[in-house]
Amino acid sequence: MDETVGRTMGGSQGDHERSFALAERANALIRDYGPSAEPRAYAVWYAYVSGTQPHMNDALKRLTAVSGRLTEADIDGLYAAYLDPSRLSSATERASSSVLSEIAGVMEVLDLSLGSTAQYDASLRDLAKDLDGTVPTAASVHAIVAALVATTREVTANNRTLEARMRESRREIETLRETLEATRLESLTDPLTGLSNRKHFEDSLYQLVQGASPAAPACLIVVDVDSFKRFNDVYGHITGDQVLRLVAMVMREHVNTRAVLARFGGEEFAMLLPATSRTAAYAVAETVRTSVMARELVKRSTGESLGKITISLGVAVHRPGDTAVSLLERADQCMFRAKRDGRNRTVDDADMDASGVADLSNVA
Repeated sequence: MDETVGRTMGGSQGDHERSFALAERANALIRDYGPSAEPRAYAVWYAYVSGTQPHMNDALKRLTAVSGRLTEADIDGLYAAYLDPSRLSSATERASSSVLSEIAGVMEVLDLSLGSTAQYDASLRDLAKDLDGTVPTAASVHAIVAALVATTREVTANNRTLEARMRESRREIETLRETLEATRLESLTDPLTGLSNRKHFEDSLYQLVQGASPAAPACLIVVDVDSFKRFNDVYGHITGDQVLRLVAMVMREHVNTRAVLARFGGEEFAMLLPATSRTAAYAVAETVRTSVMARELVKRSTGESLGKITISLGVAVHRPGDTAVSLLERADQCMFRAKRDGRNRTVDDADMDASGVADLSNVA
């Protein structure tokens, strides 16, 4: 099954042409592999050829390898697992309901424990009354001690039950907490590269700007893969994905854990660096750029060397009055300036002409 249609970040005309090409390829695959042209089937095949859900693509290939075609049940399963917009909210709702159920169970056991404790207190009071103003006989002392022992044993057993139930609930709640955290992270992660997705990038950029100050400057680095459209067209979409994963891997290798690393466009990445000076940010950008350039890309299916990959980077340092939009625009302008000046370089906003705006035509 051929996946040859790539993604680009070109102009609107190119985007339209690409979307029509994706649609044609999706329709062709529906005819070849089925099961029908229902909206869900079209959504699955369109996502397949566009490459937005690599895990779904792997699952789809396994299904077609078995029978050669997809059934309606296969389509329903793929859509529910990877494309249904409500799947994350449903998972969160299920986990939340389970947490509430666990809490209700704990409260029930606590109520029983409190009732047992109250009953124990009442029993002690009754025994104390029996002793008031009377001379205890051996028989009465024996009866009181026997009642006290029985009541104490009952309370001890109840407490053991409570302790066991609390331990079990703790394990259950910890498992549910992990499920909720995994769901939250999935909603913020780009499935192809494992970096933050656009939503997380936008939220983090806002927080970066809010937390920046002259004493703790913040920097934004925008990264774009050079000539990615041509590379994608020549070698195909799967190899293009390999390029994106390579860039993401290098970013993770060379950027500290305080930074937020994101893929927020087709071949566009970002590094958000809190409490980082211009000099340090430029050094990070250059380290990533030279490290990407030093890697040789090899096509996995054939072992063919595809040569070197280069990237262009723009560095913007937070200024008083900056918003998330203005900081991103300035970093973008720097990146486009790097493209215009020959690609495979880093430009920071101190290098930009005071009056100039980068020429965005013919930049890729």
